[in-house]
Amino acid sequence: MPKKVDHEARRLEIAEALWRLASTRGLDGVSLRDVAAEADISLGRLQHYFRTKDEMLLFALRHINSLADQRIRERIGALAAGPGSGTGTGPSAESEAEAGQGPPPRAVLRECLMGMLPLDEKSRVGTLVGAAYFARAIHDERLREEAREGIPRLAEFLASLLRSARERGEADGGRALDPYTEAMLLISLVDGLTAYTLLGVQTGEEAAQRLDAHLDRLFTDR
Repeated sequence: MPKKVDHEARRLEIAEALWRLASTRGLDGVSLRDVAAEADISLGRLQHYFRTKDEMLLFALRHINSLADQRIRERIGALAAGPGSGTGTGPSAESEAEAGQGPPPRAVLRECLMGMLPLDEKSRVGTLVGAAYFARAIHDERLREEAREGIPRLAEFLASLLRSARERGEADGGRALDPYTEAMLLISLVDGLTAYTLLGVQTGEEAAQRLDAHLDRLFTDR
């Protein structure tokens, strides 16, 4: 009997081979042949799964974003499962936080933002790959569209947590900035902290401390 191939698993293996190369060489210097060699398959076999480099890049970008989202949801779920909190995980935990149940909004917000920082080797590699995508997306409409769709969704979720915190009297409602603008500034702060951590200007621990210092300025329950 011919061996049944799990096509989705093979596509993920190819994406992971691409990430390994991109984390050290960037994306522009990586060819389909390079990825095939890294994945230990022939170029023809790779093109059976991805006809073009752009098609492979888009798939890999969506998968790495999915993994990052899963990691953050697990962090939120761990909060919800803690003492005195709800027991939901993932989206249900997020909904509980917005409704005033489960973890307080600040805790959920912090977990989301900390999950975006390169604080361990796995997240560092993912961030390096993301940086390589960012550089390419400046001139690639399809990759740029992913950011245009994903960032506003993230900002709106963070803004909902800030609104909830203000309603609960846990954040400074007298600040001039609206929650969505504040959320975009938080995302920009994390991007800056990430860049300086990758460049070695600061350690991951220092980045986390500076993020906490900024959250202290937004929240009154400290």
